[in-house]
Amino acid sequence: MNAYQTIADTQDRVGESPVWNVRTQRLWWVDIEGACIRSTTLGAADAVQSWRMPERVGCIALTAVQGQLIAAMETGIARVTLHDGGSVDIEWLAHIQHPASGMRFNDGRCDASGRLWVGTMVMDMSLASDLGGLYCLDERGLTGPHVTGLLTPNGLGMSPDGRTLYLSDSHPKVQKIWAFDLEAASGTLTNRRLFVDMNDWPGRPDGAAVDAQGQYWICGNDAGQIHAFDAQGQWRQSLTVPMPKPSMCAFGGADLDQMLVTSIIPAQTTEATRGSSGAVIALQPGVQGLPEPVFSRFPASV
Repeated sequence: MNAYQTIADTQDRVGESPVWNVRTQRLWWVDIEGACIRSTTLGAADAVQSWRMPERVGCIALTAVQGQLIAAMETGIARVTLHDGGSVDIEWLAHIQHPASGMRFNDGRCDASGRLWVGTMVMDMSLASDLGGLYCLDERGLTGPHVTGLLTPNGLGMSPDGRTLYLSDSHPKVQKIWAFDLEAASGTLTNRRLFVDMNDWPGRPDGAAVDAQGQYWICGNDAGQIHAFDAQGQWRQSLTVPMPKPSMCAFGGADLDQMLVTSIIPAQTTEATRGSSGAVIALQPGVQGLPEPVFSRFPASV
């Protein structure tokens, strides 16, 4: 077990989408099934603030305004302003017509130019439905799907030079990570290729982050591990975490040298195997991350 610190023991049913704001030195994340957004600093005694949302929130992204985020939910993507006391102002930026009922947005991340890339999925994973896709929000509005046939899109991340986009499908029937060439000016994805076949490694490929060296870190859901691969897809190291279902990681802290990890409470577990499930923890991976990109390319109609 790698040494760790518990940042927030919030008992999140599906903790996801940790993003670190370097300007305010605050961590933001969501509990998808709890339909809430949370925030805290890394101070041991700092309280966690929570905001209840009208829909499940699959992921969030930073904006340049303090206390304001982009939230991709079930029926659309909104700019949300979070006030002390728990109240929320919501301004919808885009709505989506899913190809089937029972779908929502899932994992998402901004690229260096300020676009938000975000996947959709059928919420009932037992259906193994491939109706999910990868969408993009920028000044054109919501476009896509740019990638189709996804069951549970996850693992979004960008290379340090902004030219490569990573995407995983964490469904048990897939468990693969792909890389795409990303053309910054147009937001075009080309040259899809297999980056890592996670069927060869412990855990399903859930959320991810890329460090300053270009290593891609992916949470091994169900295996209690986080794996690092270099830009060529070669394994470099694995970290063991105190919960079986780490869900997503991000770099944070004053020097961006801490790995902040959200987690999921398993549907079936014992007290002996549950560990710190539902908590947010911090590890020391021995590398530095990059500042989280800020969403800046608001739709022209907003």
